[in-house]
Amino acid sequence: MELGKTFRYTDSYEFMERMKGGMPPLIVCCACNGGIQGKEANDAIPETPGEIAASVRGAYEAGASMVHVHARHPENLTECAKNVETWRGVLGAIRAACPEIIINATTGGGPGMTMDERLSSVKAKPEVASLNLAPDMSKFRLKERKAPLKNPRPAMDIDECIPYTYGQIEQFAEEMKKNGVKPELEIYHPGCLYVVQYLMEKGLLDAPVWIQTVMGYQTGSFPTVENILSMLREFPAESMWLCSAIGPFQLPLTTLAILMGGHVRVGLEDNVYYARGQKAKSNAELVARSVRIAKELNRPVASPAEARAMLGLRAEPTTY
Repeated sequence: MELGKTFRYTDSYEFMERMKGGMPPLIVCCACNGGIQGKEANDAIPETPGEIAASVRGAYEAGASMVHVHARHPENLTECAKNVETWRGVLGAIRAACPEIIINATTGGGPGMTMDERLSSVKAKPEVASLNLAPDMSKFRLKERKAPLKNPRPAMDIDECIPYTYGQIEQFAEEMKKNGVKPELEIYHPGCLYVVQYLMEKGLLDAPVWIQTVMGYQTGSFPTVENILSMLREFPAESMWLCSAIGPFQLPLTTLAILMGGHVRVGLEDNVYYARGQKAKSNAELVARSVRIAKELNRPVASPAEARAMLGLRAEPTTY
């Protein structure tokens, strides 16, 4: 299949043609840490810039062509980075360890952050950045973080809503366009596709549109095959699909995406377990499983250079 050429994932005729002619190379994105839980949930979750860079290097060697990263506050590793200088340090450490990998930074951040703090990652100029397209309402309990981990704290209950509006989302998309950052559009339920349409009408999205279905997150669509298919049918033309899923839903739904010609996000942000009752040893372990499944299904795995061509990114990796 020609790199960069999109197709309708739910079109039966196109699916059969792709099966006969070959599916596009699989982009594996490693969500290496996250902005909520840390080593108290799994000691393999990287927190410091050096740990992040080493973990990303392992994921890259296992087959990841993109990393999605949350930088941590240097003085309190339980919080997210809140300024561009911290972000540049983390992105620079990743680039030094992985000269080719596509760097994808969060704008979701973590609990209690302002919108300006969430936008600091974009000003550090990653190649891709996540863009939430709906209010983010969640309620959960964080495990106690015990010494000798840095910045110990008691168990915590989180109950919050991040009230993204059309105007705020448009501001984020404008900032990404100004800084040459490709948005990764986070779809939690079908209503988010209204916002995709809005951003397209505003001229803030370039083809191919990179859309991630986030399955199994609170107040999003239930993580079912039926719901994924329903959302895919509503994708705009010239879209590319990235599938992520939380916890026990990660493996079955990312495998579905591999079968259908989509792309996958795996890693310790979304799932700290490798199997039921067995914690993952590393991000590399989770990436390697997706790569192995893809190869068993005769699906090639994209190199960073191939992924750049498919996504319409600059061929030359960013430097920091």
